[in-house]
Amino acid sequence: MNAAPIRILGLDPGLRRTGWGLISVEGSRLSHVAHGVISPPDGLSLAERLLWLFEAIEGVIAAHGPHEAAVEETFVNANPQSTLKLGQARAAAMIAPARAGVPVAEYAARYVKKAVVGTGAADKSQIAFMVARLLPSSGSPTADAADALAVAITHAGARRSAALRSVA
Repeated sequence: MNAAPIRILGLDPGLRRTGWGLISVEGSRLSHVAHGVISPPDGLSLAERLLWLFEAIEGVIAAHGPHEAAVEETFVNANPQSTLKLGQARAAAMIAPARAGVPVAEYAARYVKKAVVGTGAADKSQIAFMVARLLPSSGSPTADAADALAVAITHAGARRSAALRSVA
């Protein structure tokens, strides 16, 4: 007997653009459901930007009812202030699904790249290419949405690996 399909929400957090992508997983079959980018208006304070992100992600969750969520981890860059702010955007992206009772997994950017492209050093164009190959009905999502779909695809693969390990 086949298990019911599950919907996974992938999130690629950022203060200017947060990509989101929703896939459906049934066994080893992946299907594109929806994707988009959340872009708070320019000129908002940091607190207002974070609230905007949080509420927009809540809206995506309410509209699509994901069963699980996955968020890309913050990478450390040369500017510690930027890293800190990105971490705050990531917190908003994690709290929204958690508040809705949706379990949240986290994946390092290099792990996502390796899982989807085969190398942890893949660039955005390679990720977008592979997302389009794995989810042909997604069309040509923006880089942020493609990254979010890649996070969802990574989570689907990690779930499958965990399920196979538990059977063995």
